[in-house]
Amino acid sequence: MSADMRFGVLTGGGDCPGLNAVIRAIVRKAIDGYGDQVIGFRDGWRGVLEGSYEELTLESTRGILPRGGTILGSSRTNPYRRADGLERVRATLERAGVDGLIAIGGEDTLGAANRLHTDGVPVLGVPKTIDNDLGATDVTFGFDTALQVATEAIDRLHTTAESHHRILVVEVMGRSAGWIALHAGIAGGADVILIPEQPFDIDEVCHLIRRRHERGRYFSIVVVAEGARPREGTLVAASGAADEFGHPRLGGIGHALESEIERRTGFETRATVLGHVQRGGTPTAFDRVLATRLGLAAIDAAREGRWGSMTALRGTRIELVPLADAVSEVRRVPLEEYRRYDVLFG
Repeated sequence: MSADMRFGVLTGGGDCPGLNAVIRAIVRKAIDGYGDQVIGFRDGWRGVLEGSYEELTLESTRGILPRGGTILGSSRTNPYRRADGLERVRATLERAGVDGLIAIGGEDTLGAANRLHTDGVPVLGVPKTIDNDLGATDVTFGFDTALQVATEAIDRLHTTAESHHRILVVEVMGRSAGWIALHAGIAGGADVILIPEQPFDIDEVCHLIRRRHERGRYFSIVVVAEGARPREGTLVAASGAADEFGHPRLGGIGHALESEIERRTGFETRATVLGHVQRGGTPTAFDRVLATRLGLAAIDAAREGRWGSMTALRGTRIELVPLADAVSEVRRVPLEEYRRYDVLFG
């Protein structure tokens, strides 16, 4: 390896607390640790396709550790949706003079990275998603922050639900996996938790709520992941147009539950959709440290030419795993884990 290398960095998909901590760690280790250069592509894969990038320096990344979002911007651009996408990626990297690319993202961003690796592009990944649903890593940064935000919201909703004797439905993020809903629901003392992994029975939901009323508890908190679905299609939650990776825009299950629970039980019900507030703002200390560790490991891996790999948290250690393993399947909540908490519901 030469003493002076040049690497590219991008952040793709939904923004996430801790992205800037990864960028900062990569830049500081590259420059002060190895004497290398780093450029940042703007708005995820779009910046690579369009050749839009900027030099990242110690000064330009100063003070970004506690900031949410990403200074590089992000998008859900899929390079393989363009007929000439692969050629444009190769051309940009050659023009920019980079030895390889570090992609920070979730299943879609890293899925594209894995495909590019298969096509011979030097790329490695850093796992990012508040949904905590990436394979090959125990935890992704951003999850802890989203969990704290959701838990605090549930805590606040508890008091108003109790004061007004209402049923409050809290819709949290989680397209394919219910980690946020499950952990925030358990931490916040929710009475019903609905996750994508287990289609729910609306009759059972209403039974749990009625049982609480019979026990003198005239309010309930229902936490539902945005991707949760009814067992027999009796509830219809609208979904929007699909993005470039084929995922429909979700949302609507909370309000569908709001009207159905009130219709079936007669109890006043209100829905709160936390939405993007979960992935904005300052990252927790845990996410800052995890993101920093993953970033430092990523530049070491790039330096060693470990292309096609991803930095991952396994137990308490940061390790390198194949990118293909990380994106081969969504890491979902095991049903035995979900059912362990049945006794707490209702």
